[in-house]
Amino acid sequence: MISKINDLPGNMIGFRATGDVTAEDFQNTVIPEVKEFLKTQDQLNYMLVLDTDVKNFTSGAWISDAWLGLKELTKWNRSAIISDSATIKVVTDIFSKVMIGEFKVFEHSDYDAAVAWVSDQN
Repeated sequence: MISKINDLPGNMIGFRATGDVTAEDFQNTVIPEVKEFLKTQDQLNYMLVLDTDVKNFTSGAWISDAWLGLKELTKWNRSAIISDSATIKVVTDIFSKVMIGEFKVFEHSDYDAAVAWVSDQN
């Protein structure tokens, strides 16, 4: 499941993934919220908090996530993934080399630093 995080600075959008994550989670929550966000913002400052193992993401969820990335390719600015997984850090580091914008992994204990970085308030 993916839910929107509401208590964030106005120039960023964030989501929390828990339990099983499906394509429908992206299609029904993430994509519409990002579209709405971009109606008032020129850049996409995005945060995803992983409170679940990446093994709980279905293949459809990964495809939907990739589609969002490609669809809004020119608008990505800063994106943080919050996870304590070393694998997520490696994959994000590789991903950041081929995508527009900055991508960074923060540990759960650094949540506030992630918010400050994504919203450019650090």
